[in-house]
Amino acid sequence: MNQPDPERIALVIAAHPDDGDFGCAGYVARLARDGWATTFLVCTNGAKGTEDRDMPRERLISLRRDEQREACRRMGAGEVLFLDNEDGELAYDRSFLESIVRVIRTVRPHTVFTHDPTDIIIRDSFINHPDHRATGTAALDAVYPTARDHLNFPEHLDEGLEPHKVRRLLLWGSNHPNFDVDITDDVDIKIDALTAHVTQFGNREDFVTFSRERWKDENGRYIEQFRKIDLQF
Repeated sequence: MNQPDPERIALVIAAHPDDGDFGCAGYVARLARDGWATTFLVCTNGAKGTEDRDMPRERLISLRRDEQREACRRMGAGEVLFLDNEDGELAYDRSFLESIVRVIRTVRPHTVFTHDPTDIIIRDSFINHPDHRATGTAALDAVYPTARDHLNFPEHLDEGLEPHKVRRLLLWGSNHPNFDVDITDDVDIKIDALTAHVTQFGNREDFVTFSRERWKDENGRYIEQFRKIDLQF
């Protein structure tokens, strides 16, 4: 079996099912065509993501897992991992940090996509969910410095998990984007991935229209925006 090019490995770290699809599915689809291997890590169980009061909790968790796997298949991503922390109650602690560091040391990504945790209000339009902020903060701390230093979680060494240096961070949902990706050729794939999340958007007839308008710029092109951080050492 061919090993992936270490310069073409990406990891998406998202708080909930569908977060990564909103944030970067268009770019992930393009990277997939360019030979990148992308893993998704979902940090909560998605247990609170429904307006259906008759939906059993365990059924919702199972459905949202299946939806995320299908969304990743549609965009060309690979493995999907779940940490199963409680939706809406995610707390940044040492255990949560360790679980992300473990995945980074296993996947060994060149590029990590995740939430920008630095602001509570996003573009005067959205409140940055506390699970998003906890996930983004833990992901950034995992990338630097924790995953790099063998003295952090040295028990990983006994499992064959060596320290790892991520080279690029791409943060979605940022008030300070500095990197635009034209996803015009892939916007239909992005929307197709999002519509896999039937428990979230199945009853919204306006969802496709809303999605198209959300990512369209003044020139009629479709754009995903990120805060890009290239780590220099």
